[in-house]
Amino acid sequence: MGFQEFKPRQFQQIPMVVKNILIINIVLFFGTFLLQNTIDLNRFLDLSPIGTPDFKPHQFITYMFMHADIPHILFNMLAVYMFGSILENIWGAKRFLNFYILCGLGAAFLQLGIGYLNNEYTVLLGASGAVFGLLVAFAMMFPNTELQLYFIIPVKAKYLVIGYALFELYNGFFAHDNVAHFAHLGGLAVGIIIMLIWKKNKNFFF
Repeated sequence: MGFQEFKPRQFQQIPMVVKNILIINIVLFFGTFLLQNTIDLNRFLDLSPIGTPDFKPHQFITYMFMHADIPHILFNMLAVYMFGSILENIWGAKRFLNFYILCGLGAAFLQLGIGYLNNEYTVLLGASGAVFGLLVAFAMMFPNTELQLYFIIPVKAKYLVIGYALFELYNGFFAHDNVAHFAHLGGLAVGIIIMLIWKKNKNFFF
């Protein structure tokens, strides 16, 4: 099985869930700026730490569709298009959506958990955790497919995932920045767990 046969070549061919993820993210991204003088979408849709005044349970889902700036949304949506389209064409809409949401939830719980242990209360937004789940799923299904790192360097998918995991693990402990490194690792870890479950039992409920 080669991944090229599952790759969409036109926007009309993008599978349903991936297309809707792209649309929702883009609408909310521009809506955040267009409505900033009317309503603060970040306050209601970003994931605030549990126990803070702005936290609401629905934010565990909505945070995945919010982004901070153009590079943030551009790279995440490019990854959703590239890897998500292939995976949804293979799995079908329901299984793909479940996988995407579960990876995003895993990302949120790990990031918030680490933040709680370190007394670091940061707001979480972005699809990166779910995207890391897509990347690891693609790598497990097509490990030797060459991907272009930074659109220049050819790297096999399996090595790219390992490299990203080590990079995020190192930066999670030692980098002092605003990037949710443990969210990336959480999405990746949940993606691996789900893929292993499906490998053992292809009819598992999600």
